[in-house]
Amino acid sequence: MIIRISKENLMKAIQIVSRAVPSKTTMSILQCIMINASGTEICLVANDMELGIQTVAQGVILERGMIAVDAQIFFNIIRKLPDNDVTIETNGEKVLINCENAKFTILGRDGADFEFLPEVDRSVGISLSQYTLRDMITKTIFSISSNESNGMMTGELMEIIDHHIRMVALDGHRIAMRKSELKEMYDDRKVIIPGKTLNEISKILNGDTEKTADIFFTEKHILIAFDDTIVVSRLIEGEYYKIDKMLSSNYKTKVTCRRKELLDCLDRATLLVKEEDKKPVIIMIREDEMELRINTALGSMDEIIAIRRIGEDLNIGFNPKFLIDALRVIDEEEVSLYLLSPKAPCFIRDTEDMYCYLILPVNFITID
Repeated sequence: MIIRISKENLMKAIQIVSRAVPSKTTMSILQCIMINASGTEICLVANDMELGIQTVAQGVILERGMIAVDAQIFFNIIRKLPDNDVTIETNGEKVLINCENAKFTILGRDGADFEFLPEVDRSVGISLSQYTLRDMITKTIFSISSNESNGMMTGELMEIIDHHIRMVALDGHRIAMRKSELKEMYDDRKVIIPGKTLNEISKILNGDTEKTADIFFTEKHILIAFDDTIVVSRLIEGEYYKIDKMLSSNYKTKVTCRRKELLDCLDRATLLVKEEDKKPVIIMIREDEMELRINTALGSMDEIIAIRRIGEDLNIGFNPKFLIDALRVIDEEEVSLYLLSPKAPCFIRDTEDMYCYLILPVNFITID
């Protein structure tokens, strides 16, 4: 194999596929990047058996072939090269890398040993803008659980209902739901996508409203194709939680306030909270004002913000981080909080039901 490619194009491709290279594995071949120039394009591939990424690097194929190279060594060499064209040539399992006056020789691995991406049928799928997909991921993924003991909570529900797509994440303390309208009508479908997959996709999507991402499903895999990149991931198998039963519309108190004012107030409250602290922010809702209090070993804070209230007075406590996470991903200037009792969840949602954030309250000692 002999290929010539600009350092810029090569680095971009390496950075994309490296997201599927495992940091630890007993199979050394999985720590490699495959350079596949056996066809008409130069493709770079990485695959950790759960997540696989393939992307096209624009360059010239002088002699067809393929080779697997250690991802970390290859990345470190290429990023240190001059900003010029890079020539990569194989001689058996030796890989020669030339750029201007710099020359490297490293050992590669036979391409036949590499695990290529699984084949995914592209007959069943949907299309949406890259912006919409990235936006929905970033506005829900923070509610995924990091506790591997509950595998279902480490993934996100992607649900197709008529001409809408809905994504839902939960971790046992909160739920994040986002919905978006699709341009076409599709058959209903539900899949559970690992959080790691969604996290990596959100980092390599460019978020262009004019460019699309095509998503295809099988029983065990999801394939997402955008630009010159293909991401294939295993799905989490099983039945997701009955989300609609959790997202109740019952409330006795509705509070509407300026989103940024509430967010800034909560940000100030967390200045007094150590990472290991479980101290809640206590919210006292009255007719036209909402008082927020927090008391920790570092000190206390008390602040009042103006609100519009419908319903009853209420005192309720929350983990301030959970409220902050939800408020940061809402774009509207005003937000509405729906509350039932001090022991029932708070819902932050819009009137069109395009987003909903559920946050469970925490117990606190009553303040006079």
